[in-house]
Amino acid sequence: MRVAVIDIGSNTIKLLVAARSAAGGIETVHFAVEEARIGRGLGSERPTLAPACIERGVAAVARLLAVAQTFAPARTVFVATSAVRDATNGRDFADRIRRETGMVVRILTGQEEADAIGRGLAADPALAGAQDFYLFDLGGGSLECLEFRARRAVQSVSVPLGCVRLTERCVADCAAPFTADDCATIAAAVRETFAGDVNTPFRFALPAPAIAVATGGTVTTVRAMLAAAHGQQLEERSTTVALAELEQLFACAAALPLAARRELPALPAARADVFPTALATIIEVARLARVERLTHSFYNLRYGVADELLAPGRSAP
Repeated sequence: MRVAVIDIGSNTIKLLVAARSAAGGIETVHFAVEEARIGRGLGSERPTLAPACIERGVAAVARLLAVAQTFAPARTVFVATSAVRDATNGRDFADRIRRETGMVVRILTGQEEADAIGRGLAADPALAGAQDFYLFDLGGGSLECLEFRARRAVQSVSVPLGCVRLTERCVADCAAPFTADDCATIAAAVRETFAGDVNTPFRFALPAPAIAVATGGTVTTVRAMLAAAHGQQLEERSTTVALAELEQLFACAAALPLAARRELPALPAARADVFPTALATIIEVARLARVERLTHSFYNLRYGVADELLAPGRSAP
């Protein structure tokens, strides 16, 4: 049986067509992504999806649904995360998609998003031996952090530290080189978020140096850029990314104006404006968690939703 998951994120909208593998894991049948950036405006006090963002999002979803249908999935699910969750007109956007495609969009809470990411990670065969570790998933609107002990999630939180949101809030001019003030403002936002606010009950408690897994488009891009710098394909590059490598890549990208950043090998042009913010955020979180290196995994939210859809006797989320 095949299932399809369309994940409507702040930066990208992704399609996963998946099946249960012979070993009981999740097999990727097809994957596709659209750089829709519907989350533009998340940094405002009352985030609202702009008409142009809605049009891009609806069109991208329709195209991905058409692709999904060519694989004849038994079940198809749409889920939406921070951009739709936080927008004042997020429900209107979901209703527009339902009218045009006939599909209901489930708008995940922050906790539901974090839990699904954790479930997806557990399906990654490359992490079968991991026991105690953090998981960081950085998107355009939010950052999900989880702590695993003996492969069981004991902490999970979703915080408004996505790279689109923070760029709009903290960066004076994303077309110019990243400044020391930009970096300091982002680092302060990250530290304040994890400084003990009762609304963010997450503590970095694993002994140093802690092990961490990272998912999401930013770390995928980092790995692709490191691969390109060594004449490799992404799949040939180690899944491990050292904090020092992140810092070096940040120093390179941050020093460039946007036009030059868009020319960096393997950096999608549509992501170039928020890329320094994303790197600065990941670096600061890694420092707080006392992490020296990250292990990249593709198994995040959409794999968690697919795993639930493929579970015997389970209803769609």
